[in-house]
Amino acid sequence: MINEKNLLNNNETINKIRKEIKYFHPKTLDDLKKFKIKFFSRKKGIITILLKKIKKIPIYRRKEFGKIINGLKCQIQEKLDESNYLLKENEKNEKFDYTVPGTTIEIGSIHPISILKNRIINILSNIGFTYVDGYEIEDDWHNFTALNIPLLHPSRDMQDTFFLSKKKDILLRTHTSSIQIRYMENNCPPFRVLSIGKVYRNETISSHSNYMFHQAEGFYIDQNVSFSHLKTIIYYLINSIFGKTKIRFRSSYFPFTEPSAEVDIYYDKKWLEIMGCGIIDPKVLENVNIDPKNYSGFAFGLGIERIALILYGIKDIRLYFNNDIRFLKQFKSEFF
Repeated sequence: MINEKNLLNNNETINKIRKEIKYFHPKTLDDLKKFKIKFFSRKKGIITILLKKIKKIPIYRRKEFGKIINGLKCQIQEKLDESNYLLKENEKNEKFDYTVPGTTIEIGSIHPISILKNRIINILSNIGFTYVDGYEIEDDWHNFTALNIPLLHPSRDMQDTFFLSKKKDILLRTHTSSIQIRYMENNCPPFRVLSIGKVYRNETISSHSNYMFHQAEGFYIDQNVSFSHLKTIIYYLINSIFGKTKIRFRSSYFPFTEPSAEVDIYYDKKWLEIMGCGIIDPKVLENVNIDPKNYSGFAFGLGIERIALILYGIKDIRLYFNNDIRFLKQFKSEFF
């Protein structure tokens, strides 16, 4: 039985799998199907089982374990793609020579923003959060007013907005909180919702800022939701992303939550601010026709680029958007 322990410590087991992949030469599409099921079936596939065991691995060894599994996964996928191509070509030419070496296929890589986005979706979906997408072009009501940010509110000055009309009622969203408003307008609580998407603010492009970035926001509405529930979710999310680390909450101000807090983590021997959160202001609930006397909730948000900078030790945020293949090739092993 292959398990996480002997996979990490027994090179013979790894080499055995690699040899099986290397010397697999299917003669029919049925052979290819059986090979795929052996490694990728949802219940008994070798790769599937090993991926499920990641959570049982000590945190400090998960990256090593993940690289081993994904290395095998890539080799298997290459073999499947190569063999599928050869078998289909053989249907066109009955005298195809199976001894001819196959062509190595260049496997692409997932962008670090997509890696982290998928990871956050997986983490929160495990505790009942539903992923919802929204509009990048918004109106004033959903982006500002419904979130308790009236026309002359000073917090609007903190978000230098790209307006698309002279009346300033159509704009590129400055945060993904607008998705929360639209969802609450059309659904009845209780619900747990996560949204991730691009947001736009008129900021000078530099190594640590851009006019466009990705934001992840989650919110939970139910009866008797408290700040204690919020802290539980925050601890779960941060520890799932960074591993067990020190976390602190600092009082802050957001017009759509009260009380509000900034969240810091102790990482690389210093405190880093990574997200904001708070209990949803009753006025926001009233704006979407949810009775604040019967329901309460919390919301939290974090920037994807900033988290990826910390996790991968990236020094310049502009690297995300330069389309440099040398940069992207560094993330080939990050397929989980």
